[in-house]
Amino acid sequence: MLQVCAFGTEDRLEEPGHGAGEAGDEAWIGEVRRTLRSAATDLFRPSPLRYWIDFAVSLVAAYAAGTLYLLSPLGSWQQLVAFPITTFWLYRLGSLVHEVCHLGEREMPGFKLAWNALAGIVILMPSPFFTRHHRDHHSRRYYGTPQDPEYVANWVEGGNPVSVLGYAFKIAIMPILVFLRFLVVPLTFVHPAVREWTLRHASALTFNRHYERRLTAADRRAILAVEIPCFVRALSIPLLVVLGVTPWTRIPLLYALALVTVALNQCRFLADHHCAGDGSRVGMAAHIADSCNFTGNDPLTLLFFPFSIRYHALHHLFPSLPYHNLRQAHEHLVSTLPATSPYLTLDQPGWWSVARRTLLGPAIAAH
Repeated sequence: MLQVCAFGTEDRLEEPGHGAGEAGDEAWIGEVRRTLRSAATDLFRPSPLRYWIDFAVSLVAAYAAGTLYLLSPLGSWQQLVAFPITTFWLYRLGSLVHEVCHLGEREMPGFKLAWNALAGIVILMPSPFFTRHHRDHHSRRYYGTPQDPEYVANWVEGGNPVSVLGYAFKIAIMPILVFLRFLVVPLTFVHPAVREWTLRHASALTFNRHYERRLTAADRRAILAVEIPCFVRALSIPLLVVLGVTPWTRIPLLYALALVTVALNQCRFLADHHCAGDGSRVGMAAHIADSCNFTGNDPLTLLFFPFSIRYHALHHLFPSLPYHNLRQAHEHLVSTLPATSPYLTLDQPGWWSVARRTLLGPAIAAH
């Protein structure tokens, strides 16, 4: 049976496209779903081996290159070579939080635990700080509205140089804000009101200051479970410098890694969606039409979209479709759907074809 979403019950109610006959849920969406259901294999079954291999390769490559980068003499050729390699693999490693988020509640619990223990806490990006706001991004309640936590139009106005510069500034300070968020964890318990504000407004890895996180009892437990080890990790960075275990240069070196990793992720955000909405809630058809698939192999698309998340419109149609099956699912749809299907119009030439409109505005990008 085709599962449109692997989220919990509460999230299913918010998932776009539930409830046949809703205003924006046009016939072609149902046709795409029926077509994917007709595939010879169950494309919705995740392959644990694939998840573990991708995780292990990314983890070993990122940490091996990162060790060389941090321990090499400052400004040496070894460090200069190791830096881009480290950021490339750290970005891929961090991107797996997206896959952790979309696994079902009881799917691969060991993988989720391992990812958080070995990666999420170390890089200060634990999945409980991502899962809820990413699911909200998929929901019809939030998608494309001013509260959408991942809709890049909410924090940059294309064609406005001041806004673009402000966006660059936000990227620059994001690693510092995340570091401080975990460093001050004990202070969040000084008063219940402070704790509640922190959980709702400072427990999501989003640039959107208007987003207020919804909280369930499970969310509160999950946040608390990762806050303490993340606090220890954040505290260890300056503490090791103060104790003379590591040189003071370790701090700017780590900041540089975090900065580039955040920038790479924001570059992907620039082309996930066309950001053509007016801020109001939209139906499923408009939601998907506002999303992009990238099937080309230009270097920037390959760089910014790891693990097949380039099929982003397809992912928004089927959030529970495992990342390693997105390409196969897309190929099945392309070969099976009628030539008039709107799904076939979702493919974009490459990352820059969409990103330039997001940054420069449609009027300037058209020239």
